[in-house]
Amino acid sequence: MLAVRKDRTTQPSRTQAITYLLSVVMPVICWYTGTQPPSFFRPKMQLSESGRWSLFFIHQYFNIMNIFLDTADTQLIQDAYNTSLIDGVTTNPTLIMKSGRDPESVYQELVDMGLTDISMEVVGNRKEMYEEGLRLAWKYKKIATIKVPCTPDGLAVCKELSRQLVRVNVTLIFSVSQAILAAKAGATYVSPFVGRVDDNSFGGLCLIKDIANTYAKQNWKRTEILAASIRNVRDVGRAFEYGANICTIPPKVFNSMYNHVLTDKGLDLFNNDWKSAQMAWLDNPKEIV
Repeated sequence: MLAVRKDRTTQPSRTQAITYLLSVVMPVICWYTGTQPPSFFRPKMQLSESGRWSLFFIHQYFNIMNIFLDTADTQLIQDAYNTSLIDGVTTNPTLIMKSGRDPESVYQELVDMGLTDISMEVVGNRKEMYEEGLRLAWKYKKIATIKVPCTPDGLAVCKELSRQLVRVNVTLIFSVSQAILAAKAGATYVSPFVGRVDDNSFGGLCLIKDIANTYAKQNWKRTEILAASIRNVRDVGRAFEYGANICTIPPKVFNSMYNHVLTDKGLDLFNNDWKSAQMAWLDNPKEIV
């Protein structure tokens, strides 16, 4: 009988298994659960490239407070994207018109920046929205999220595109019932307009909360809440508190998120104390030492 030699190259060695445990599994578990690793693991743990990608996919799956920028101004988007705090961009015909540029030149520039989620709005009747949405999805692949209105035609297009694994953002959501229909149509995102609801004497943030509660009670996890029409920093925090997965905000609001009067006062105090300490050292270096 001929002996069949086992191909050992297809089986991980003990060393490879331990390395994978220390560089991928344990760091990811500790990051996700918020716990410290056992003391005997700590000196040997080091997050590998595979571990970084695992964290990236976990972050994307659980959608931890994603922030999108709501603009078509590519310079403002580039400045914000350089902070590594922006997860995507939403656009619409009004924003594109304000930029004075061809929509696809804007999309291509955003793709070249490295953005991986760009909402591209389509308009027209059902046939026109579907054909344009499919064309954009084929052209920009997984980077494109097709944005459609919450209308009978828009939701029909959403259903058809979602069946082809195209991400769809259903916009102009002003009620829980609309959010339910969008979810049933296969929407990846629903975009409730917080500011516009407030303008009509209703609670925009309460709408976010009601949609989140409805999805939670129905155990619906396939559609994320993308809070839109956010006009101030306070509403960003409240939208996340009430259950939004994503907030899309204008660049002005994003830049204002850094600011607080007490932060400014504290920074001034630290700077003044540091200058005083330097002056004291220059006047009496021996005493300081």
